Amino acid sequence: MNPTPLRADAARNRERVLTVAREAVAGGDLALPLNEIARRAGVGVGTVYRHFPDRRALLEALVDEQLDRLLERARRAAAMPDPGDGVAELVRGAVELEMSQPGFVEVLAPNADAGPATAAKLAELGGMAEDLLERARAAGSIRADLGAGDVQRLICGAGYAARLGPGDADPRARRYTELIITGMRR
Repeated sequence: MNPTPLRADAARNRERVLTVAREAVAGGDLALPLNEIARRAGVGVGTVYRHFPDRRALLEALVDEQLDRLLERARRAAAMPDPGDGVAELVRGAVELEMSQPGFVEVLAPNADAGPATAAKLAELGGMAEDLLERARAAGSIRADLGAGDVQRLICGAGYAARLGPGDADPRARRYTELIITGMRR
């Protein structure tokens, strides 16, 4: 079932809210206070709440495209002949997205409040990751004691650690990612 398309003015208002929220997140503000977002977007608070009932819904909308990209990368990783290489590809993709989109890790974290579309995507991603990890463990490509929760926390840790300190965090993130991947291998 497709949702009813938005009227042109409603679509413009929604896009203004998303633009302001993206700017806030890019500036380091992950709080996303909806009243402030509405003020800065030049729309009424009710308009924001109609599109995004809470901060979590707004954050999910901001990272939806990135989540789709990670799902596509997970599909490619799952199709790789060596499941250990697939795990490495998935880890690289997740860290890259974490670095490019502040707030992405928060959406990836298990949360009972996730919207239905996000919850479905997260379930698909989790299922693919679990299957890939199981195949990699069975093939002896990665450590037998490595679970999906471990990988998720390592991904979060790589991004967090990379952001510490001055200068460009991306080279640090790539280095930490490769260290994690090396540590996952048998």
